Amino acid sequence: MSTTPPAPAPAPTVPETPRPVREHRYDIDLIRLLCSVGVIGLHAGSAFVNAVGRTASQGPGTYWAGLTADSVGRFAVPLFFAIAGWVVLVGAPPKDGARLRRRIVRIVVPLAVWTALYLAWGRLRGTNDDPVGELALDSVFASVRPAYHLWYLYAYLPVIMVLGLVVLVRSGRRPWGLGAVLLVLASAPSLFDDLAEATGRELARFGWAFGPYQLIYAVLGALLLAAPAGTFGRWRLPWVLLAAAGLAGVIAYQHEVHYAIPYAHVLVALFSCGVLISLHGLRVPERMRPTLTRLADASFGAYLVHVLVLGVLTDAFVRPDLSGPAAAALVVGITVATTALSFGAAMLWGRAGASKVLG
Repeated sequence: MSTTPPAPAPAPTVPETPRPVREHRYDIDLIRLLCSVGVIGLHAGSAFVNAVGRTASQGPGTYWAGLTADSVGRFAVPLFFAIAGWVVLVGAPPKDGARLRRRIVRIVVPLAVWTALYLAWGRLRGTNDDPVGELALDSVFASVRPAYHLWYLYAYLPVIMVLGLVVLVRSGRRPWGLGAVLLVLASAPSLFDDLAEATGRELARFGWAFGPYQLIYAVLGALLLAAPAGTFGRWRLPWVLLAAAGLAGVIAYQHEVHYAIPYAHVLVALFSCGVLISLHGLRVPERMRPTLTRLADASFGAYLVHVLVLGVLTDAFVRPDLSGPAAAALVVGITVATTALSFGAAMLWGRAGASKVLG
């Protein structure tokens, strides 16, 4: 008779809990698209304001059309930082250093390519102040930006690196390399100043840095965007009114006090907050979602190319002596044309598989 004990019963298997599917935020796609159009309108407006020497008496029609368009677009940069903060902290936080590096490369490569393209464009038009080689070297240190709108990327990259470092450390990772890069970025400005003083040579200014307001917009923007739908009440009208009041304040400040208003100003913050909360959780009809997604995906490329398109149009059509209605129609027309051409170009090179290079 066998005395072998019976085999233990297999432990019951616990079914794996499926990971929750993250719902796509079409309201954030809409905000990103509106920010891109807002930046184009802002830059179109600034061309009008500069055409009259930033003085209403030199051409009131051109001045007021430009100042209004410029002011209307002032919400865009703060909300770009808000979306960046939401992506890193909430929407798609990096799981390891390699993923964060890939995200950085997706920005650095188009930045380098468009820096070269704008330098070449400046040489073709005869607008470069120095030889292309010197400008290219200075642009490595962000002391020269061959297109003025590229300043945002020189601040955006350090912001997402800092936020990414926090996320990785919080998750138990040890991103020593990323920490070392941030230490270099933090110490480089003073190091360049010391080297210039020690050698008696004028060195390039080191511009890879961000201001406190940019990091604050990113963190607070992530907090607001991550809030559940309905957090800010059923009615959007109070937030629309806040945005309208902020816009009126921005216009008044830019005319009466100083042009251009700093993005860190409380009026810009109130304007941006009103716009963001007015659109937070907004339901986008299903029939519009595919088009919205394609346009939002093309917004980075459109942002990079739009200054080239805009410069051609404003140089050709903007004059100081425009009447009010003509200037208003022209600033809208230039904004619409630049938006259409820029997004069209970005979608075309996206279809050709060149988005990794051109944005």
